[in-house]
Parts: sequence; C-alpha cells; structure tokens
Amino acid sequence: MPRIDRVTPMHHIELNAESIAQILSAYDAPQAGAGIVALLPEAERDRLPLLQNACRQHGLALAGGVFPALIEHQQFVRQGAWLLYFAQMPPYFLLPAVNQRGKPAGQIVVEAAQECLKRSAQDRQKPTLFMLFDSMVPNIASILDDVYLELADRVEYAGVNAGSETFQPMPCLFDEAAVIGDGVLGMLLPGSMAPALAHGFEPPERAMSATSTEGNRIAMIDWRPAFEVYQEIIKAQYDIDLTRDNFYEYAVHFPFGILRAGGDAVVRIPVALADDGALYCVGEIPENAMLVLLQAPEAGANNCIVHLAEKLKATHGSLDGKALLTFYCAGRKMHLGEAAEEELAELHAVTGIGEMAGALSLGEIGSTVRWGYPMFHNATLVCSPWQVP
Repeated sequence: MPRIDRVTPMHHIELNAESIAQILSAYDAPQAGAGIVALLPEAERDRLPLLQNACRQHGLALAGGVFPALIEHQQFVRQGAWLLYFAQMPPYFLLPAVNQRGKPAGQIVVEAAQECLKRSAQDRQKPTLFMLFDSMVPNIASILDDVYLELADRVEYAGVNAGSETFQPMPCLFDEAAVIGDGVLGMLLPGSMAPALAHGFEPPERAMSATSTEGNRIAMIDWRPAFEVYQEIIKAQYDIDLTRDNFYEYAVHFPFGILRAGGDAVVRIPVALADDGALYCVGEIPENAMLVLLQAPEAGANNCIVHLAEKLKATHGSLDGKALLTFYCAGRKMHLGEAAEEELAELHAVTGIGEMAGALSLGEIGSTVRWGYPMFHNATLVCSPWQVP
C-alpha cells in the first residue's frame, strides 16, 4: 500500500480502479471536508470517471483539470494522474459556459470568489485565487481585468489553462460529479502557497502598434496587414524568410510581447494565420497595444530559472526537501524541445525541492512581481510550494 506523507501528500498514480482505491484507502479516514486536486493528461481523460466514482465513495471532494501532459521526476509524461491531498479542501467553484450565463463572465467569477472568501479560514497571509481556465475561453485577459477591479489586493492571483494541445474543444475541468468545458475552476489556496512566475524574455527596443485587433486576432500592425509586418521584422532582425508554408515552423520561436509599464513584456504566441493576413495568438491583444517581436530564449537563458527560484525563496524561505507544484507552458516546450526538461532539472536543483508535480499548460496567469496585477501569459513557468497547513 502506498506510503502517505502527511506534510506534502502529493502522489503520481496509475489511473486504474485498483491503484485509485489503494491510494484513497491509504489516507487516514477523511474528516468532513477533505479533498483532492487532480491533474490528468489528455491521454487518460476517459479514465476520469474511475477517479470521480472513487472520490464519491470515499467521501472526498475532487477538483482538477485535464492537460496535454504531466510533469513527473522533472520529465513530461502522458500517463497516470497527480493526486494532491487536502485534509481540509479549500473553497472552490466550478463554472461551465462562463460567457453564456446572462451577465459578464468577470462578474460571475468575482461573485464565486467572494463566496469562497466568506468560507475561507482566517490566515495572516492573503490567500491565492488560483484559476484553471479551459483554454478555449477567448477572453481570459478581460476576465482577469474585471476580477482585479473588484477584488484588487484581497488575494494573490495565479492560474493556468487546461485543455487539449490541439486547441480543439474538450471538456477539461471537473469536480467529483461533472466534467465541463468553456469555463473556469477557481480555488482559494492558502497563503503558504503564494506563486511565482517567470519567462526569461528580454524585450528588444523596436516597438509597433496593434492598430486593429479583436480578441486574440491581430488584423493590422502599424495600419498594415499583421502577417506582412511580422514577415518584415523577422527578416530584418533574424534574416529569416517567413512564408505561409513555414509559418508554423517559426511562429512559436518568435512570439509577440505586449509592453507593460516598467518595460516588462507579456508574451503572446501566434498559433494561426488567416487568409487575410491576420494573426491569431494564445490570449487577447488589446487594440493599440504596443508590441515587440521577441525571440524565445534558449533553456535557462537570462537566468530565468535562477530568478524564479530566488522569487520562491524570497517569499517562502528555504524549499529544501519540500514539494513544488509546477506548470510549464506547452508553447515554451515546443520551442525548446528536449531542452525543456533541462529547465525542469535546473529548477529542481537550484530550489533543492524534494518533489515536483505539475502539468504542461496552455497559457499562464500571474504577475512577474509579487502582489502585481494579474496578467495572462504565454511561454511561462508558474510555481507554488505545496505546503498544506
């Protein structure tokens, strides 16, 4: 029978009835309100009902998401599931069809989060509103704006996108009774799990304006067709002849950055090219946003992983032997290839953690500075110590 670590109950298991029953039975008889956060890879999504049924039978709450792949032993794997146990499940909400509920999606998320705040235990540290969105929700950045306008600094913000690496619709968020798509799962994590985020991109000096956009579609840059400008800048800066035929080969390596006050850039990876020359990105592009063309860094470039570890240690102290929940952007992995696992290994080494659990994400939520404004990112790592009270 599996050994349960009472301090960091974090377990990767085979997703079959026997293994699930074994691990759930190995927990102490659960007190009222105990629960599990589960991360599943897309390849195992048909086995989710086994986990849901077992949690209902054991009286455990369940919440989680389906991702392209999981992180185990600093590698990306596509089988099994991560089960992250809470003796007292934090307040959470599951909202399907978040843009089709008769009022603004941001307002719906705010109301659900406010209910969670009413139910949360008092803590000297502010809680983290951790949000798992279906990657098919088209207006995540706008929802975050609305949530921050209402909740401001009552919480810290973090999260990721679940779903299919093909960017095709797929129900990917769940609790013990349902699996939904086009929605959001929100959870109020304790202050001891405040996140850190980093991407390691360095913005160049040349900037341009997204003069015509709609959601995640860039129609024009500097009043010219977006793809035409994209081609010219890649040729001028990197001497690459970009065409429609090789667009998908190069786009992940040359994303846009939305410039923010203070010089930081929020990454947007182009994922589709329209017949009219418009570019579609992962995440919204505000009209008239100032854009730069970025070159995705090599593994560990600009001390990205070291800086991420420093942020974690500055907030939480030594992480030696502790567990770390880690989400790694699928676009970043696509750019780096096998070197992506080198970054995971470096993170494990420089933090001194004992266990790393997590998943490959399709967009990330957070701020590059502590207590900053929550933004929707691409090509980023999001990490939280799994320090359950």
